[in-house]
Amino acid sequence: MKPSSTYWTTEISAKTNQRGLGLRELWQKKYLIWLFIKRDITVQFKQTIFGMGWYFISPLFTMFMYLVVFGRIAGIPTDDVPQPVFYLSGICLWEYFSACLTSVSSTFQSNAALYGKVYFPRLVTPISVVISKLFRFSLQLATFIFVYIYFVIRGVHLCPNWYLLLFPVVLMALAGLALGLGLIVTSLTTKYKDLTNVLGTLISLWMYATPIVYPLSYVTNPTLHKVMLYNPVTALVETFKYGAYGAGSFSWTSLGYSLAITAVVLLIGIWMFNRKQKYFIDTI
Repeated sequence: MKPSSTYWTTEISAKTNQRGLGLRELWQKKYLIWLFIKRDITVQFKQTIFGMGWYFISPLFTMFMYLVVFGRIAGIPTDDVPQPVFYLSGICLWEYFSACLTSVSSTFQSNAALYGKVYFPRLVTPISVVISKLFRFSLQLATFIFVYIYFVIRGVHLCPNWYLLLFPVVLMALAGLALGLGLIVTSLTTKYKDLTNVLGTLISLWMYATPIVYPLSYVTNPTLHKVMLYNPVTALVETFKYGAYGAGSFSWTSLGYSLAITAVVLLIGIWMFNRKQKYFIDTI
């Protein structure tokens, strides 16, 4: 008797011919994002001594280092803002941005085993990383708020203003920029693996090209000042600082430039990621 033919009722595969950025498919699998977020947060606290305490200790330790090196030794001014408040405002934003960028840039390498076993929209994993890092950021932001309130109680005159309402825009822009750049890097590292090492160095240098440990007003050289404004993170950091305590500078033009760069980088990153995800298993 001739054996009957086997028929597949369901085939799960990437839609290689789909147009667009694949966001519709991503929305249909949005429940996976929540599952990966819970996984990422749980993994961060496994087999740790202090657990969430590290997220409070890390910014405080970094702040004390900045106090000694840049405040006491270098004597860099902070626009008449208490140094702990000034440093923590920049540390919170920069650590969120750098943590997202570093994690997203290793998406293909970190999830290679999972990607090789089952298909799901690959954008789920980098997006879940960016969202899960918000938990860490919220704890560090709480540290900043605690220090901020401490100095207000002591009678230090800080001037929060209506520009603080732009904080969600600043945070979304930082997340989008980190996601877009991370997707570009992880797409390139499937072929050029040493880019991961280069990225670590670039992130360190990038921080010093951003007004984190010094105010933008401290850069008096016109050419250098203009170059720093081309850094899309500069306007985001300055917007938050200006809204939080009224010091620094704010420009709608600079903020609009940063948002435009973020949108372009994010679109390019998603396009490159979707293009590379079809073949990365063969090259990684």
